[in-house]
Amino acid sequence: MTTPNIPTARVIGVRDDIVSIRMLRDDEGEYHPITKNEVVLICPQRHDGERQEQLQAEVLRVRHGEADVQVFENTRGVSIGDAVQQTGQMLSVALGPGLLGQVYDGLQNPLELIAGQHGFFLPRGLEVDGIDGQQKWSFQPVVKVGTRVKAGDLLGRVPESRFSHKIMVPFNLRGEAEVTWVQEGSFTVTTPVVRLRLENGDEREVCMQQHWPVRVPVNRDLLREGYNQRLYPQQPMLTSIRLIDTFFPVALGGTACIPGPFGAGKTVLQGLISRYSNVDIVVIVACGERAGEVVETITEFPNMPDPRGGTLMDRTVIICNTSSMPVAAREASIYTGITISEYYRQMGYNVLLIADSTSRWAQAMRETSGRLEEIPGEEAFPAYLDSAVRALYERAGLVQTNDHSQGSLTLIGTVSPAGGNFEEPVTQSTLRTVKTFLGLSAERAYKRAYPAVDPLISWSRYLDQLADWFAQTLSPQWVGSVKRMLELIRQGEQVQQMMQVTGEEGVTLEDYLDWQKAQCLDQVYLQQDAFDDVDASTPIERQQELFTLLLKCLDHPREYPDKEAVRAHFVQLTGLFRNLNYSRHDGPDYRRYRQEIQQLGLA
Repeated sequence: MTTPNIPTARVIGVRDDIVSIRMLRDDEGEYHPITKNEVVLICPQRHDGERQEQLQAEVLRVRHGEADVQVFENTRGVSIGDAVQQTGQMLSVALGPGLLGQVYDGLQNPLELIAGQHGFFLPRGLEVDGIDGQQKWSFQPVVKVGTRVKAGDLLGRVPESRFSHKIMVPFNLRGEAEVTWVQEGSFTVTTPVVRLRLENGDEREVCMQQHWPVRVPVNRDLLREGYNQRLYPQQPMLTSIRLIDTFFPVALGGTACIPGPFGAGKTVLQGLISRYSNVDIVVIVACGERAGEVVETITEFPNMPDPRGGTLMDRTVIICNTSSMPVAAREASIYTGITISEYYRQMGYNVLLIADSTSRWAQAMRETSGRLEEIPGEEAFPAYLDSAVRALYERAGLVQTNDHSQGSLTLIGTVSPAGGNFEEPVTQSTLRTVKTFLGLSAERAYKRAYPAVDPLISWSRYLDQLADWFAQTLSPQWVGSVKRMLELIRQGEQVQQMMQVTGEEGVTLEDYLDWQKAQCLDQVYLQQDAFDDVDASTPIERQQELFTLLLKCLDHPREYPDKEAVRAHFVQLTGLFRNLNYSRHDGPDYRRYRQEIQQLGLA
């Protein structure tokens, strides 16, 4: 272990946030050892009376006696010859009670606390504990002296907000250990609550907080030792958004991406998914977005009512790094968010992580790669972009933990392709990885269609994968009916394109009828009103009822004398269905509109 506060290297070059260092030699004439991803502290020369700054940096590349590091702060004032100290640790986050409701930057610095102490402009080189070390938590042990435990086992519980926060054996423990001492009561997260005797006879004290490197999956060792198991997702994450739940479902523990141009409604869609999905914990990573959008996120969430009671912020963690913040911190923010998400998954909770946007994260990697003078790939992105995207999304999934409870991590990444070009490298790498693609369309957004997900380009592999769940929960014919309605939408689009050339007179009555059916399906089922208290959220039971009723109306055989009669019928039918969508379930208006629809559509 490197002795703290002792310089072991010197700066030999500075290129923006990439700093080259040369290792010093020890007493035996050998270079001090250094490893990739280790965190080092760069100490710029200070003038009289100034605070000694210590700038965190992460080792990216190691050569004989030298290394390149990326600095998480502005490198102004860093010069050749400045001292460098090694921490001997990888970039890590604190895991324990007190995470929920917090707003962090990419390095887990609590922004609200820093703003209260230093104002809205963060001082450089400031390091603040991610979890309040003064707050006390009521620890209730579930083990006693003599209990044999292993990594990830449950030691006790702590009430956190509305959740039972599990205190677990450190995930990096090797082999088994025996509990030799345990205490119950209210303590800070740094107070030892359990003492373990390891296999080699040493003793280790365990507190309610542990640190974990962000680039290493939390359950990596647990899976390797067989303490945890990855499971196949068996049920959908219900969002209460009809288009997603019915046509393009996302599994609990699954992956999805939402690419779309500026102004297509990504922010509104993310907010409603976070608010109404059947998940326990929500982690939002605002990675490199414009400051205005980040401010909107951190001001709206604390005031957004949670359907389960309280506010949405009570079960949310926000990690934000705007586009004006250093590139290195932007790149690290997604790993910070996913590590916190994995931690709550280990407790058996269903966690939703929304990364907005992975395009900014990839652009940060591109900038870093360029400064390292690596061989570029397509559009100057690093050649390893595809593997980096895959490694990120592979950390999602459904896991059976040590106590046989199941926890899931669902990862939804938004992509912001320039000009809405879905052929660019980040979008393509993401599409090759995820199992649900919700492509936003500028054309649908301009038509005020919400959500602006284009059903003609979107897809979900979970529709077939979760067919058994849909058959048992909704209907044995559910998946087949959904696919048939998707085909109807495609047929309607083909007729629409023909009509743009020939007009209504150039298509047959049968084709015109297909187009009207597709329009009706789009307007009354695919679209919702995000600002209406009723229509903004449609439970799966109501979706089933609405979809079945609409399907019967569209399939009901009817003779039409001409196209005008077709148009008149579907205008009236669409109006009734829209009124039904705005009516509270089982209310008098709902029953009245349902009866009118049956009389009109099934007569």
